[in-house]
Amino acid sequence: MSGFADFPLAKGLAKIVDPQIADLVAGAGAPILEQVTPVTAELLRYWFQQDYCDLRGLNFHAGQRAAILNTIYAHEVLNAARLSDLYSAVAADALATAGVLSEVTRARHNHPKYAAKMATGTGKTWVLNALLVWQHLNNIANPSDPRFSSNFLLVAPGLIVYERLLDSFLGKEHEGERGFESSDLYSQRDLFVPETHRSQVFGFLQSSVVVKSDIGRKVTGSGMVAITNWHLLAGQEDPDFLADQTGEDEVEAPGADIDPKGAVESVFPLTPGTAAGNSLDVLDRRFLRGGPLEALKDLTDLVVFNDEAHHIHEIRRTEEVTDVEWQRSLNEIAATKGRRFMQFDFSATPYNEVGGRGGNGKEYFPHIVVDFDLNAAMRAGLVKALALDKRRDIAALPLDFKAERDEQRRVTGLSNGQRVMLRAGLKKLEILERQFAGADRDKHPKMMVVCEDTSVTPHVIEFLNSTGLSEDDILRVDSGRKAELGIKDWEPIRERLFDIDRHKQPRVIVSVLMLREGFDVANICVVVPLRSSAASILLEQTIGRGLRLMWRGDSAIDELKAQTRERISKRLEPDNYFDVLFIVEHPAFSKFYDDLLAGGLAVEVGDDSDGTTATGDLEHVDLRTGYESYDFEVPIILRDADEELRKPSVNPLELTPSKYQLDWLRKAVGKGDQFVSQDAQTGTQYGDYRVDGGVLTATGYNDYLSRMTIRISEALSRGMTRSQSHYNQHAKFPILQAYRPLLTGWLDIYIRNRLFQQEFDPLVDENWRVLLLDDVAQDLAGVFATKLVELQASQVVASAEIQHRRLSEVKSIPVRTSTAVEVTKCIYPKLPVPSQGGGLERAFIQWADSDSTIEALAKVHEYRHEFLRRPYLKADGMPAQYSPDFLVRTAEAVYVVETKAQTALSDDNVRRKQVSATTWCEQINELEPEERDGHEWYYVLLGETLVRQWRDKGAKASDLLEYARLRRRSGPEQGRIF
Repeated sequence: MSGFADFPLAKGLAKIVDPQIADLVAGAGAPILEQVTPVTAELLRYWFQQDYCDLRGLNFHAGQRAAILNTIYAHEVLNAARLSDLYSAVAADALATAGVLSEVTRARHNHPKYAAKMATGTGKTWVLNALLVWQHLNNIANPSDPRFSSNFLLVAPGLIVYERLLDSFLGKEHEGERGFESSDLYSQRDLFVPETHRSQVFGFLQSSVVVKSDIGRKVTGSGMVAITNWHLLAGQEDPDFLADQTGEDEVEAPGADIDPKGAVESVFPLTPGTAAGNSLDVLDRRFLRGGPLEALKDLTDLVVFNDEAHHIHEIRRTEEVTDVEWQRSLNEIAATKGRRFMQFDFSATPYNEVGGRGGNGKEYFPHIVVDFDLNAAMRAGLVKALALDKRRDIAALPLDFKAERDEQRRVTGLSNGQRVMLRAGLKKLEILERQFAGADRDKHPKMMVVCEDTSVTPHVIEFLNSTGLSEDDILRVDSGRKAELGIKDWEPIRERLFDIDRHKQPRVIVSVLMLREGFDVANICVVVPLRSSAASILLEQTIGRGLRLMWRGDSAIDELKAQTRERISKRLEPDNYFDVLFIVEHPAFSKFYDDLLAGGLAVEVGDDSDGTTATGDLEHVDLRTGYESYDFEVPIILRDADEELRKPSVNPLELTPSKYQLDWLRKAVGKGDQFVSQDAQTGTQYGDYRVDGGVLTATGYNDYLSRMTIRISEALSRGMTRSQSHYNQHAKFPILQAYRPLLTGWLDIYIRNRLFQQEFDPLVDENWRVLLLDDVAQDLAGVFATKLVELQASQVVASAEIQHRRLSEVKSIPVRTSTAVEVTKCIYPKLPVPSQGGGLERAFIQWADSDSTIEALAKVHEYRHEFLRRPYLKADGMPAQYSPDFLVRTAEAVYVVETKAQTALSDDNVRRKQVSATTWCEQINELEPEERDGHEWYYVLLGETLVRQWRDKGAKASDLLEYARLRRRSGPEQGRIF
């Protein structure tokens, strides 16, 4: 159906949603926020607004954001009850294309149905998690809304993906136990769930997740998250693996007849005999296999998430599962629910192959609402770049890539071509291992060999052993291996498999297709595809195993990776191998490779590439000899849990009034609308109005004061560290917990008497409306948050504990040889400078290093010197963090230096950083001299013009630092900064 190849739904939704993203990110009030429920609006702000994103180390990338937004817009705003309704709303023109109308109006699409086409390695599971949270929280808020449910069915194609989903929702398994703290949703809670909703979400997950064996048996209270594979629902005994054991003859065959034996077994599951398979417990499980389907049919509502959804559309001759059977199961489940049945499909390859053996065409799913393909993921740097290892001996390889077999088709050994490909892969692996070890000793590149079938893997193992690899160097993973070992012996191998990134061994993983999906490791750097099938789905899945990024969060390496992507787009070989996936070229894959090469997504590398340095010009600079003379000792003030803070005192009548005029605001908001108020947790409605557009979705003035109090106090309690628990352990500020009632009272006084510089009664003439405007609420939060930070900084504590940290705790840092600056007065002999926009930093480093008055200098590494990160409050009251650029020490002082382009100096948030950093330095200066090595600490903000003017006039850097250090004004304006 060519009408779906252009993804009409994805394009139609993108035209509506994409123009709103900039406002959503900026917090400027995108239209979608007014069109969805208050709960959804809160989630969208939390997930995508830049203020919130700045507080987290992990955030959704553009492809994940598009998948979430497009799905929510289609489901909530367009409220399409069936697929044909969605086409009518956003892709009506596509209905005129041959075959489209007849497909989208089929009975199988008579419910809300969406598919996300996302490249392997781009985080489909994160999108699934977000959509589950969205559904559940909305269902709690309004259980009668048919668009939402708290009953979920997560369907996996086999054990690997099934285990991955259990890891995500129950936590990773260790010695037979799963700890919820290691689950994706909990460990990454700062990304997925706003703090006010965490108890609801985590309580639900801990009580409501049901494994496949308990579906229909385990009773849950407030909903269910059932995790299974699709075989169970198709009425078939669950094969632990979907690895193919029929080898090259296995094909995708849409429309094939059901195997007669399988059809009989689906009707008569119990067969006579005395084999172990017919023991009482096995027979009992088979007899009850219809139970899960019946339990799901009895639910009043259900959301189905199909992970790796292309499987539910496959038809295989060797399996008693067809598209018809699976669709019949879905239809039966959906029949009792009407529009309260929803289906979300996720796949990197959401299509069926048509056109005969191996397939020469792709029949895409009709319900794809987002297309974030491998092309887009590579250009965004979200997955590895591809390099095809095309050596001369491989290029001339005869088509003997199939294993050697005897007359009975039994494998007798590897062909010469297969041996050559394995040698090529091992050679590349050795290069990467040797050179990556110098860049990071904790990074261990791996090679993956994908075999024809399970009968070939022993011969591959034998050959690898003959090259010098030990048993510990090789991990064989296929369904035959599991049957050979048994469950008890297999479990340790499975745990070892999913932990390979952290260990040097194994070096090589050998598999058939068991690891084609759900194998979420990052260190696969070489793939040797011995399998001969040319099916596009299998090719993309094979490459997909190595696409996940190995290197993250290092600015120097990120520069090199960006340079690699640029060179590949220009058809040039990479000059470094950071996050490059090498595919030892297979003759059967030539068309697939040609498509990648034509798109500028892959590059061929030849024999001369062996001379390329894997790490490019990256080098790791260790501490210099005698570094102690240039080290910095940083006092970190730890506050004990039993600390006592002086009761805060704020005079609301002395705070800065709003810059907005009340008369203008009244005209802007108007009046006369009728609203309904609803409690976010219970769904209880009360009062006579409801406001969806305010920043806090406040209900009633008292509720507004309460929510504003929580917003300010929780913002200020956000940490100086990534972990909230770690922050609470080391830096507790009970002021805002103990004195929330005071804060609420101050807010009320300020609003009624000071906010608009006149008497203001929020309960008269609908005045409360103006308080819900985004700008007014943000201004109000910013005024109080800033004042309370000043109070916290000035409190006298009953006791304090000081911890000293040294920059030399970081033993080495990465730098690019071509851009690094050599220095003398630093613990490292070289310091990194960005290749683009690093002119000011370079100039300052060289100038300071040549100043005889300066004893030591250091550039702060944002990711490695985390203890130097400083919290500050942005202009809208949202908390954020930043790292200063440099530390500079003279005989009397330590300067915390921030360098900025001239145009950035007047930015309001830059000025707020000044307040925070100056307060920090003042706190250090209040310590006893011996606690700070007798030095005074100062904060300095330097603009580019000032640096170059003083340097060009022959002044010393230390003179400029002393001149430009920030000082607090004295007198009535004390607290403001020059």
